[in-house]
Amino acid sequence: MRDFVDGSAFNYEQGQRARKLFAAVVLAALDDAIADDKKYGNGPEQIARWARSRDGREVLSCAGIDPNERVVKGLMEFVAKGVRTSVALSREESERRAAADSDAEAA
Repeated sequence: MRDFVDGSAFNYEQGQRARKLFAAVVLAALDDAIADDKKYGNGPEQIARWARSRDGREVLSCAGIDPNERVVKGLMEFVAKGVRTSVALSREESERRAAADSDAEAA
């Protein structure tokens, strides 16, 4: 029984690592589309074409993202804003931490 639990935990961790790897590929695709948007002005179209492609749908699925049209529109809007993923993620994280700190002080 213990071997089964250890094996299941190992498989779960491996799956989580793979999902994070594919999420990093999605972030890189977003950054590439933002760069294309700044250089050529076609970033939202590029990310939409990628997300609708067979490879894009596969990567999104492996990252744990349902590759539907709503997601494609969201990716296009994100690229149109022109904010790099590293900046967007760090700002979001800092706002979350600030909210958590203010909640802790209030309690």
